[in-house]
Amino acid sequence: MSLDDKTILITGGTGSFGRAFLKRVLSAYEPRAVRVLSRDELKQWELQQEFGDDERLRFLIGDIRDLERLRIAFRGVDIVVHAAALKQVPVCEYNPFEAVQTNVLGSENVIRAALDCEVERVVAISSDKAVSPANLYGATKLCAEKLFVRANAYVGDRPTRFACARYGNVAGSRGSVIPLFMKQASTGQVTITDERMTRFLITLESAVDFVISCVSEMRGGEVCIPKTPSVRIVDVAEAVAPGAERVSIGLRPGEKLHEVLLAPDEARHAIELPDRYVILPDQPSWSTLAPWPDGEPVAEGFEYRSDTNQWWLTVEEIARIAKTL
Repeated sequence: MSLDDKTILITGGTGSFGRAFLKRVLSAYEPRAVRVLSRDELKQWELQQEFGDDERLRFLIGDIRDLERLRIAFRGVDIVVHAAALKQVPVCEYNPFEAVQTNVLGSENVIRAALDCEVERVVAISSDKAVSPANLYGATKLCAEKLFVRANAYVGDRPTRFACARYGNVAGSRGSVIPLFMKQASTGQVTITDERMTRFLITLESAVDFVISCVSEMRGGEVCIPKTPSVRIVDVAEAVAPGAERVSIGLRPGEKLHEVLLAPDEARHAIELPDRYVILPDQPSWSTLAPWPDGEPVAEGFEYRSDTNQWWLTVEEIARIAKTL
């Protein structure tokens, strides 16, 4: 499916991903309209100043907790990208009821509204923290994934299909470590939770391209995972704040030493393609749009981990990414 001549809605559209998504879609495609749904009127105003009077843009104030608002916003929409969430691990730990209301029940509302309005394709953005979650944020994203996969069973004769895009840390996104190290660099000291830590890293532009490809290629009920490089936290510190003293402060509550994007239990239903892994739905009760071509089943017990990944960024490569932020 092409994004040309489609009406697209993105929830949480004023966030880091949403802004990058808008730039890419408006410059590379010819959508009929792009609707930005978010709670923050100031950020919407700022986006309007940035994009000027582009007649394709629509700015909608609303919260994914409000099902009736979503039903109105989704009318006439062909594609929904669900990016709205409470994403900061400490915030979710301290405000667990709010995290569940937004990330779980809000996701359910997105599904219900999409079904009611017969949206053709819906992709939810997930996280590596949804795999064997160690914190509430990860648990809510795992629950949201399960909702979106099984939402296809509620489709009936509607054209709607649901899928997920799961990836790791986004370079430069709000709350991520690179901006923190940039801020600390001037002090000559950076704080590191554990020097053994590794993470997957994806640029914002690559994340946008991947989600758009998921919209185009999804069949219904799958979780798509891009092949991305890993980084060592000490290499990130050296790239962003060269020569700075590193102070170890210990792992935060709910924080992992390494992240996993594809767990061994999921490997039983996963296939590998040149640029991604795809976790296929287990015994779907719905008809998928078409089989995935050319995919090869992954080995039994396969695990896609940040510390055993075969693709690593060097300090120089991380530094080049940081300079673009």
